[in-house]
Amino acid sequence: MARRTRGRKVNGILLLDKSSGMTSNFALQKVKRIFFAQKAGHTGALDPLATGMLPICLGEATKFSQYLLDSDKRYQVTAKLGIRTNTSDADGDVVMTRPVDVTEAHIQAALPTFMGDIEQIPSIYSALKYQGKPLYWYAREGIEIPRESRPITVYSIEKLYFKGDELRLDIHCSKGTYIRTIVDDLGELLGCGAHVAALHRSHVADYPAEQVISLEDLNSQFEQAQQQDIVPEQLLDQLLLPMDSAVSRLAQVEVDEVMGDYLLHGQAVMVPSAPIGQPLRMYMGPSHCFIGIGEVNDDGLVTPKRLVVFES
Repeated sequence: MARRTRGRKVNGILLLDKSSGMTSNFALQKVKRIFFAQKAGHTGALDPLATGMLPICLGEATKFSQYLLDSDKRYQVTAKLGIRTNTSDADGDVVMTRPVDVTEAHIQAALPTFMGDIEQIPSIYSALKYQGKPLYWYAREGIEIPRESRPITVYSIEKLYFKGDELRLDIHCSKGTYIRTIVDDLGELLGCGAHVAALHRSHVADYPAEQVISLEDLNSQFEQAQQQDIVPEQLLDQLLLPMDSAVSRLAQVEVDEVMGDYLLHGQAVMVPSAPIGQPLRMYMGPSHCFIGIGEVNDDGLVTPKRLVVFES
């Protein structure tokens, strides 16, 4: 007998405002339970210390989460100067303290070092995998392993505040950027050391910051529905963004319902003027129904790569 899947089929993206002190997976599981969703996934973990935007994909939206993983991010980080820790943040152990003899001019001279296309060596306390295990596992075991630098892009880095041993920055960067590493490297460049005291992610891709919602507010919505004898999903599902919002930066093609049916059954179709060499959002029929991601093959046909499964 086939195992019955627990939960309901709900599709969309929630912009969660993660609070400090919880892991991203803990937040994900909470959201999944509140929505009673069959399937859920987040789009790039935030450290427990960090707060801010954590997009949670529900149902069929999980198929497109990679596009949010690959998207640009924006952070506001508070650096504590004069203290270096083994994790480069406030959760780590202090490994060095030095006097802070830093001026505004020193900071303005140092920040351009971290601008543009640069190479970054990830923190040993990151979740990157080495031989199947995250780097932080080796760090906790006291095992030294090789870490190769990775190309990242920092589009902008701006000083928001500086006084004494506290420095606040706004950083707009590409995927794979470790803000802890930037702060640690900046501290060494300034000669005093530094670590992340607070970190907030304000933006992921083009998502509006004002649409984030906390777990507390989600719980309140759920309790409100119960008190009013309303099915919770009637309130909660209104908070979800459409799944194609994860791929809003991709070019799109429109097909009629006949061609859309071919695509949904895995067959390639001819779409005049479809852009070549890039993923495409595919929409079907007069209702502009999002059916998935495709690309143009060597024969000039749009072929499906990742499809939305609709309930029959």
